[in-house]
Amino acid sequence: MASDREFKIAFYDTRAYDRDAFTLANKEFLYDIDFLDFHLDKRTVSTSKGFDAVCVFVNDNINKAVIDSLKENGVKLIALRCAGFNNVDLKAAADAGIKVVRVPAYSPHSVAEHAVALLLSLTRRIPQAYTRTRTGNFTLTGLTGRDLCGLTAGILGTGRIGRVMAEILSGFGMNIELYDIYPSKEWAEEKGFKYVQLDQLFKDSDVLSLHCPLTEDTKHIINKHSLALMKKDTVIINTGRGALIDSQDLVYALKKQFIGGAALDVYEEESKYFFDDWSVDVIRDDVLARLLTFPNVIITGHQAFLTTNALEAIAKTTLQNIKSFTEGEELTNEVK
Repeated sequence: MASDREFKIAFYDTRAYDRDAFTLANKEFLYDIDFLDFHLDKRTVSTSKGFDAVCVFVNDNINKAVIDSLKENGVKLIALRCAGFNNVDLKAAADAGIKVVRVPAYSPHSVAEHAVALLLSLTRRIPQAYTRTRTGNFTLTGLTGRDLCGLTAGILGTGRIGRVMAEILSGFGMNIELYDIYPSKEWAEEKGFKYVQLDQLFKDSDVLSLHCPLTEDTKHIINKHSLALMKKDTVIINTGRGALIDSQDLVYALKKQFIGGAALDVYEEESKYFFDDWSVDVIRDDVLARLLTFPNVIITGHQAFLTTNALEAIAKTTLQNIKSFTEGEELTNEVK
């Protein structure tokens, strides 16, 4: 195994904030990091030759073909600088003898607080109000919102982020209902929250916030069936993974006014558009383009994680994962 100073890392899909956070954190580790501004996929995997590890993000595509090439190029470790790992073929990685590590938790408050910001912006018409006042229009017609206090918040997924979200919304005076296949019963009992069946969550929620991982079981968990169970004024908040929602079914429900609105920080087919500037180009994804036209839809570009606190934690955890690998220690954040 290469020593710490010799260990080379190819860092894909680099943004300025990535470079800043990892350069600062790397003063402690002293790795040789090559920051690359493009995605890792089958077209670019040749650039990994000569590196010991690749550091990747949510929109890098690490499928079997890419993993086979990584092995040929001598890569020994895939270091995810995020919690999700649905973009990695874990079986192919295991077969290739390449370890996969991730950042299971960085700042649950960053994501939960962004979800709350989306909720308040949606329900109190903040974007519309801001646009009006910037042009000197101070009329209030069409800006009527509603109190959150007394409404029911449904939290789908009660990992660290989901639990923080539940506690914040409880502070608004909301009733909290929960669903998770692995319930945190002791925490819920302590807080006075209750777990319910999934269909009951859909029926009861005035606000439905998604915080579960993307798996085969949760893909499109929001679909025609679940949307049909919801109240006419239910709003959906998604800061989890885009494919938790069937986007075409969501567009249909919004058109037919089956639900009250949606605030999305993630999108099912986001990899082509998110993190890039398309303001002077044509968005050819008809579903995304349609979602952007709804007055009761807010979309942000996968920024819920983007706080100084979270970036620092992500960088330190990622580099510590790599250090554990180089020193032959137990990989506590390994994905198997």
